[in-house]
Amino acid sequence: MTLPFFQVDAFADRPFTGNPAAVMPLDAWLPEATMQAIAEENNLSETAFTVPTSGDADYELRWFTPTTEVALCGHATLASGHVLISGDEVRFRTRKAGVLAVRRDGEALTLDLPATLVKPAAHETLLDVLGAPDAKLFLSYQGAESTAIVLLDDADAVRACAPDMKALAAIDLMVIVTAPGDGGDDVVSRVFVPAWGVDEDPVTGSAHAALAPFWCERLGRASFTAFQASKRGGRLSCRLAGDRVILGGRCITVVEGAYRL
Repeated sequence: MTLPFFQVDAFADRPFTGNPAAVMPLDAWLPEATMQAIAEENNLSETAFTVPTSGDADYELRWFTPTTEVALCGHATLASGHVLISGDEVRFRTRKAGVLAVRRDGEALTLDLPATLVKPAAHETLLDVLGAPDAKLFLSYQGAESTAIVLLDDADAVRACAPDMKALAAIDLMVIVTAPGDGGDDVVSRVFVPAWGVDEDPVTGSAHAALAPFWCERLGRASFTAFQASKRGGRLSCRLAGDRVILGGRCITVVEGAYRL
């Protein structure tokens, strides 16, 4: 069996930045064990698999980390749109996050995600693992993924954050550390998800589904620019539209080939 394979840097303005995702368009679903094995072989934050469909979407879409299937992945959805879009829009039906649309926006793309909402909470163990015992913590109560937002004092504190990854792997959350931005960006963040097989995610669309409503409320406006300060780094535009979040960014295909099974 030969399967098409694309590796795309999402939320990237040049190769080797942003977040790499594998995109594998299929004619029909493979066994879950096979898709999980492919994702482990790719060893990227996410591998996206698509199958053509009809009705309210053009494709069904699923995402796998090297260890598990996830409920929502923004950057791999944007990458899938980059590979598969033929007109102005392509729509993906997902199992837990509804229908997601990727649209053209000049040389960039936009991605429409359901907002994740958070509220103040307590989790002393999580803050200790992050080395930020005095930080403010917020946990999700609505959204596709279990999410924690940890508000730090400034961008330097975000960049300096050094979690105990082994201990953090026992906490089943997507953990976002964030602060007001610097260097022209409104917001800065980093994202850690060792519980789901990814110690630090380079640029995370689903995290900004939570950061958009969180920061729009604090900034007093409906849109802002964000920088995710991982080693690779990546910039996003974020806009809140009711209960939806619109993220914008560019994608670059860096590998195109075939899988042989």
